[in-house]
Amino acid sequence: MKAFLTACLLTCLLFLRPAAAQQDVVWVQVEAQPSLTAAQAAARRYAADLPDVAGFSIGGGWYGIVLGPYARQDAERVLQVYRAEGEIPSDSYIQLTSRLGQQFWPVGADVLGRGAVEPPVETTTPTETAEAPQPPATPDPVPSDETPAQARQSEAQLTVDERKALQIALQWAGYYTSAIDGAFGRGTRGSMAAWQADRGYEDTGILTTAQRAELLADYNAPLTSVGLAMVRDDNAGIEMLLPMGELTFEKYEPPFAHYASAGDLGIRALLISQPGDQDTLFGLYEIMQTLEIVPLEGPRERGSDRFTLQGQNGSIVSYTEAALEDGQIKGFTLIWPAGDEARRTRVLAEMRASFQRLPGVLDPAAGDGGQQSIDLVSGLEIRKPRLSRSGFFVDGQGTVITTSEVVENCARITLERDVAADLLVTDPALGVAVLRPAAPVAPMSVARFRASTPRLQSDVAVAGYPFEGALGAPSLTFGTLSDIKGLRGETELKRLALAAQPGDAGGPVLDTRGTVLGMLLPRASNGRQLPLDVSFAANSQALSNVLAEAGLAAERSDADSPITPTELNRVASGMTVLVSCWD
Repeated sequence: MKAFLTACLLTCLLFLRPAAAQQDVVWVQVEAQPSLTAAQAAARRYAADLPDVAGFSIGGGWYGIVLGPYARQDAERVLQVYRAEGEIPSDSYIQLTSRLGQQFWPVGADVLGRGAVEPPVETTTPTETAEAPQPPATPDPVPSDETPAQARQSEAQLTVDERKALQIALQWAGYYTSAIDGAFGRGTRGSMAAWQADRGYEDTGILTTAQRAELLADYNAPLTSVGLAMVRDDNAGIEMLLPMGELTFEKYEPPFAHYASAGDLGIRALLISQPGDQDTLFGLYEIMQTLEIVPLEGPRERGSDRFTLQGQNGSIVSYTEAALEDGQIKGFTLIWPAGDEARRTRVLAEMRASFQRLPGVLDPAAGDGGQQSIDLVSGLEIRKPRLSRSGFFVDGQGTVITTSEVVENCARITLERDVAADLLVTDPALGVAVLRPAAPVAPMSVARFRASTPRLQSDVAVAGYPFEGALGAPSLTFGTLSDIKGLRGETELKRLALAAQPGDAGGPVLDTRGTVLGMLLPRASNGRQLPLDVSFAANSQALSNVLAEAGLAAERSDADSPITPTELNRVASGMTVLVSCWD
């Protein structure tokens, strides 16, 4: 029985061994670069001479160039041979798959999914034979600059803050998970040994002077990669660390000192400096949120004497803070490319910690006389919607009916640019949508739909925003009713002799009584070019059907007396609203 069990155990081990070996897949890391462009160039350079070159993000805004993947023993042999031949740097080391992020090289190949490959170097010596296999030689650990005893002696000279700094660096590198207390206990020693082993050093658990410097250099690499440096701006009255390797001073346009991008990353920064009081601070808080550099998504916090704004979209991440002290508002904004969060977080923390207020503020009347535009505030572009069209109120709760064109694929829909709205119902075939404001709205007037059939060639007017809100208020465009049906006899449409602009689409079509005959539709884009004064509107009955689908009843009117042009303008302006679609 004992022999039988032994045989079974040996058989199981034979089957399990390949699986275990397959799992022990590692890489040889030969280089790391702080930018994707530099990393791609390095990967291309290595690939010209060596096989199995790959590139991955490795966290902290860095990108690693690696060789592999190989079984661990093969990787160690590759590391030894390539080091000896000078093919790779002497500080190359074994890297784990778990520490690799998104692949950037080679393009289009799934390197992680292919498993271990055969090493490009001999894994046996010439004296070895297939009948008498020998394990491949493993590289000797990189010689230490100090013995363990010497390392302990130099370690004893560290202050508590210096010890904490090492724990923080080990934690950032993913090796240490315990408290930052400056005490080198079992957890700290274990993380030091793991770091040493991964770097090819003897894993004593006691970092030498050179190893401590290397660990801290890695930790500070995100800061050095962007040239973090102290900047004193006496005009703004601010001193702080800024990533000046990626920035250059551009101009003063109060309340901002502009630092433009000067590198590949696209980083930008503003120093905020102006005299003012709490009202000025609150006004700045509101204005900042209208700018392109402060995306809509992100937390906002405003106190009695300070505020912070964070925003993120698919392109940028921005952070703004400002505070009021002694009649002066000072702060800063950092705009960073999306997808580089680890490095951004490190840099931002250093910027915040270094911020110092100096005497003086920017003169509100000063500036470089830059470009003037209604779309710019102090040289910064105001956030603009992707598309704006017209709409009109259909009840006292602020429900709006508009064209479905303006609600397609929107991250956010607003009324009058600042009131968020939710989509209730859409009828793409008719081209109509119904919106409900997220916050209560009290319309000045509400659409009253005409109950009777209008007369052909009667006067009509469309209320809308022909230039997508550039004029700030709705306009009236006059014309006549050409037909009570469409060109193909569509009974849900009316044809108008009226030259409308794209922004007017969704606006109400009114008769001389101030009642609504329908809603202006966008000009058709089916390849047929109609005369410019031919427009179409969804009639009042079709609109009533869409409102009924949303659970609403259209208000009807049987008024038969015309109203004055002034009253018509008041009624039309009171019910018409700007509808905007935001990315």
